[in-house]
Amino acid sequence: MSQHTDREYEAELTRLRERILLMGAKVEEVIGGALRSVVERDPERAKALIAGDREIDALEVENDELCLRILARRQPVASDLRFLTIALKIVTDLERMGDLAVNISERSVELAEEPPLKPYVDLPKMGEDVRRMLRDALDAFVARDADRAAEVIRRDSGIDAYYAQIFRELLTYMMEDPRNITACTHLLFCAKNLERIGDHVTNIAENAYYVMTGTQLPANRPKVDEPAAMSAA
Repeated sequence: MSQHTDREYEAELTRLRERILLMGAKVEEVIGGALRSVVERDPERAKALIAGDREIDALEVENDELCLRILARRQPVASDLRFLTIALKIVTDLERMGDLAVNISERSVELAEEPPLKPYVDLPKMGEDVRRMLRDALDAFVARDADRAAEVIRRDSGIDAYYAQIFRELLTYMMEDPRNITACTHLLFCAKNLERIGDHVTNIAENAYYVMTGTQLPANRPKVDEPAAMSAA
C-alpha cells in the first residue's frame, strides 16, 4: 500500500496494523504460556490462560469492526481493498490460534493429574518455532516484506516434521506400557494443536504475500499422514 494524502485515512490504516500486531502478541503470549503450563506441570497457569481467552475474542471483535468501518467509509480499491479483506482473514486466524492454545491449556490441566511421562524436548522446541513463525508472519504483513512471508511459508514443513517425530515417539511409549496411554493421548493433542496453529500462521504468511504481490504462491503444503506415521513407528 502507498501512503495516503488523507491523514485520517492513513491513521486508520496504521491503527489497524497496530491492533493486529497487538492481537498477534497476545496470541503468541498465550501459546507460550500454554506450553509452559505443560512442561512445568502448572495447572493454575493453564486455568488462568483459559479464563483469559476473552481478551483475544474482544480484540477480534474490535479489529473486525475497525476493518468494516474503514471499508464502509473509505470504499477502498486495489491494494487497500486487498489489505483490508486480508486483515479480516488474519484476525480470524489469530482468534482460532487463541482457541487452539486454550485447547493445549485444557490438556495441561489433565496432564497435571497424570504421573510424569518424560522430559519434554521436541514439544517446547516445536512451540517456540511456531511462535517465531507467527512473529515473522505478522512482521512481514505489516512491513510489506514478501520475501519474509515466503520464508515463513517454507518453515511450515519443519513444524510438520516435529509433529511426525512426536507422534512416533508417543506411539512407542503407548505400545511399551498401556499405563502411558492417557498421558500420551493428551500430549498428542497438544502437538496436534501446535501443528494446526502452524497451519494458521502459514495462512497469514500466504495472505501477506498475496497483499504485497497480488499473486498466490503455488500450493505445496503436504501434511503429516498419521496412519503412515503409525505404521512407521
